Amino acid sequence: MTRPVGSGRYEASVSIRSGSGRATHDRVLRLNNVFDSREEAADHARAQGLAYIGAPPARAAHRSTFEE
Repeated sequence: MTRPVGSGRYEASVSIRSGSGRATHDRVLRLNNVFDSREEAADHARAQGLAYIGAPPARAAHRSTFEE
């Protein structure tokens, strides 16, 4: 997820859901970096989310930006 923080800059966070039913958990990682564009923030969030779950990095050609 990305959100504007003023002056044309953006912060990023990642939501990672695991489990199912009553055992569902959602972890939100709020990342400290600030970026010059929404795309940079989304790319960083995606990379951090994939690293958190131990997945290989995503290819840049398959982008999708999520906003709150």
